[in-house]
Amino acid sequence: MMGKKLVIVESPTKANTIQKYLGNEYEVISSVGHIRDLAISGPGGLGVDVENQFKPKYVYIPGKRKIVNEIKKHVEQADVIYLATDPDREGEAISWHLYDALGMDKMKDKQIFRVEFHEITKNAILKAIENPRQIDENLVRSQESRRILDRIIGFKLSKLLQSKIKSKSAGRVQSVALKLIVDREREIQAFKPEEYYTIEGVFSKDDIEFTGKLASYKGKKVDLKTKQEADEVLSALTGDYRVQSIERKKRQKTARPPYITSTLQQDASSKLKFTSKKTMLLAQKLYEGVEVDGEPHGLITYIRTDSTRLSDEFIQDALAFIHEHYGHEYAGTIRRETGNSKNVQDAHEAIRPTHINWTPEMLKPYLSNDLYKLYRLIYYRALASLMANAQLEQTTAIIENNGYEFKANGQVVLFDGYLKVYNEFEETKEEQLPPLVQDDVVQCLKMEAIQHFTQPPARYTEARLIKEMEELGIGRPSTYAQTMETLKLRGYVKMENRQFVPTEQGFLTSDRLQEYFSDIINVHYTAQMEEDLDAIARGEKVWHEELQSFYDKFIPLVEHANTHMEKVAPKRLDETCPLCGKPLVVRYGRYGEFIGCSGYPECTYIKKEEKMVETLDIKCPKCGEGYFVKRVAKKGPLKGRTFYACNNYPKCRNIVTHRPVNQVCPECGNILTEKDGDIICENKSCSYSKKTAPDQ
Repeated sequence: MMGKKLVIVESPTKANTIQKYLGNEYEVISSVGHIRDLAISGPGGLGVDVENQFKPKYVYIPGKRKIVNEIKKHVEQADVIYLATDPDREGEAISWHLYDALGMDKMKDKQIFRVEFHEITKNAILKAIENPRQIDENLVRSQESRRILDRIIGFKLSKLLQSKIKSKSAGRVQSVALKLIVDREREIQAFKPEEYYTIEGVFSKDDIEFTGKLASYKGKKVDLKTKQEADEVLSALTGDYRVQSIERKKRQKTARPPYITSTLQQDASSKLKFTSKKTMLLAQKLYEGVEVDGEPHGLITYIRTDSTRLSDEFIQDALAFIHEHYGHEYAGTIRRETGNSKNVQDAHEAIRPTHINWTPEMLKPYLSNDLYKLYRLIYYRALASLMANAQLEQTTAIIENNGYEFKANGQVVLFDGYLKVYNEFEETKEEQLPPLVQDDVVQCLKMEAIQHFTQPPARYTEARLIKEMEELGIGRPSTYAQTMETLKLRGYVKMENRQFVPTEQGFLTSDRLQEYFSDIINVHYTAQMEEDLDAIARGEKVWHEELQSFYDKFIPLVEHANTHMEKVAPKRLDETCPLCGKPLVVRYGRYGEFIGCSGYPECTYIKKEEKMVETLDIKCPKCGEGYFVKRVAKKGPLKGRTFYACNNYPKCRNIVTHRPVNQVCPECGNILTEKDGDIICENKSCSYSKKTAPDQ
C-alpha cells in the first residue's frame, strides 16, 4: 500500500465507478457524505460561540467516527491524497472537514490536493487529477455561514413555536415557502368569480372547417359580461361573413436551454409526475454511476447547477451526432449562455448526458423504468438545445360581419428543426386554415355564445413552487426538494391533486411568524441572505460580520415574541377527568398528541390510548388470506406516520405506504395504492401509474 495515491469521495457508488477508471495505482474510498456537523451545545444548543465571532464547534455525526478512523488508516499509508468530493459548497465543506478532522495540515510528508470534476467519466477524472488545486476557504466559509444561519433560525424559532403554538419547526427557507403557499390560498379563498361570455363560430371554405373567436367590433375590443349582451351580438350577426384581412408571418421557434437543477425538477414534476425528492435521488444515481455491460458509468453531469453552459467537447460531439443522424440542416448555432438566474454561483455545466452516443434507447436495458424516463428527459433536452430552430408559418384571418370581427388563427410547421427529437416533450399545435384571400365569403356552420367564469389563481404544484422560488431568489435548487418534504412532514401542508394546500397548523404557523418576524421571514430578506452568502463565497464579504449583522437584528425579535406571543390553549373535550372531575384536554408532548387533565400539574391523569384499527375490505395479494388494516407507526424515524399492513401478521409482512385500492397492478401484480389523487404501484421497481388527476 505504501506510495499509493489515495482519492477520497463522499459516495460509495461514486468510489466504485472512479476506481474502475483510475486502476491499481490509486485507491478510491468514501466518507459516506458529511462526517461532522455543528454540536448541540452551549447557550441555546447552537453549537457556536456567539461571543467569539461565531466560532463553530463541530462533532462527528453518529456512526462517522468509525468511518473517519478507517479513512485515517488509508491516509497514513498514502503519499498523495486527493480530496475529490462534489464540486459545490457542500462538497468543498466535506473536503475541508476531512482535512481538518484528520489533521492534514500537519502532514508535511504528504501531498494533499483538492480536485473537482463535473461528470464521472474517465477523461474527466484524469483531467481533474492533472489539474489539482487547494481547498477554497471562501466556499467553505459560505457553506459554514449557511449552516450556522439555519441552526440559529431553526433552533430559536422552532423552540418558540413549539412552546407557543405547538408547531414543530421553522426555517430560513421553509417558512418563506410556507408563506407563499398560505398567501396563495388566501387569494383563492377571497376570490369571487365573475361571469363573462365569448362568442365562437365554426366556418368553412373549400370544405375545410376552421374556428374563429369574436375579438372586436369596428376595431374595439369586445367585452361581454352578461348573457343578454352576448345574445344581442348573436342577433346582430346577419348576412355574409367576409374575409376582412389575411396576414401570414414566418417565425422561428427556439429550443430551450439544457437543464439546470430547478428546471429539471419542474419538468420531472409536470411531465413525469415525479416529486422533487424522487427526481434528485434518480438523478444522483445517473450521475454517480449505472452498470452498463458490467462496468459502472456516470451517465449525466453533476446535478446541482445553476448554469446552462455546455462544454466545447460535448458541443462538438453533439453537433457531429446531429449531422450524422439527422442531417446538416438540423445542426443549430451555439448559444453561449451562463444561466438564467441572477444567483448563478458555480462554474458548472448544465445537466447533460456524459456521452451523446449513449442514446436512451441504447441504455434502456440497463436502466429501471424511472431512471430511463429521467435520462430520456435530460438527453433529449440537451440534444435539442444544439439543434436548428423550427420554422413555422402563422396565419391570422379576420372574418367580418356587420362590424363584428372574428379572429381565426392557423399554424403550420415548415421545418421541424429541434422538434424532430423534442416534439413529444413540447407540443407544437398545427391548425390548417383554408387558402383564404381578402373579400372571400366563408360559410358559417355554427355560432354560439359560451359562458365562462373567471378562475382563481392556481395553487402551487411542486413545479410551480420551484419556479416561483427560483425567480424570487429564495433558497438554492439543491434545497428545494428538502424544503417541500419538510413542509409535508411538519404537517403544514397536504397534497390534493398534486397541489399544496396549507393545513390549519400551516396557517397558524405562517400567521404567527408574520406577526412577529415579518422583517426576517419575507421574500426580500431571504433573497438578500442568499446574495450575501454568494458574496462570502466570492471573498467579498466577511462571514462572521454578516452573521453578527443578522444576529443583532434577529435576537430582539425572538425576545419580543417570547414575551408577547400568546400560547394556544389546549383543546377542551366533552369529557371529564375520572380522578378530579375537571375537563379533559388535548395536549401536545414529546411523543405527539395525548389526552390529559386540564388540572395539570395538580392532576396528572392521562387517558390511555384506545387501540383503534381500521380494517379495509381489501384482500392482501401477497398471502391471499389477510386483509389490509390502517396503522400508525409508534416509534422510529416515521413515528406518527400512517401505513397499511396485512392483518395476517406475522405470517405475512406485507406493508404499503399509501392507502390501498381494490386493484392489482396489471404490470407486476402488486397492490395498487392512491397517492395525491393518482393510482400508483407500490412496487418500487415498477412505474405503473393511472393518472386520475389533471396535469398541472
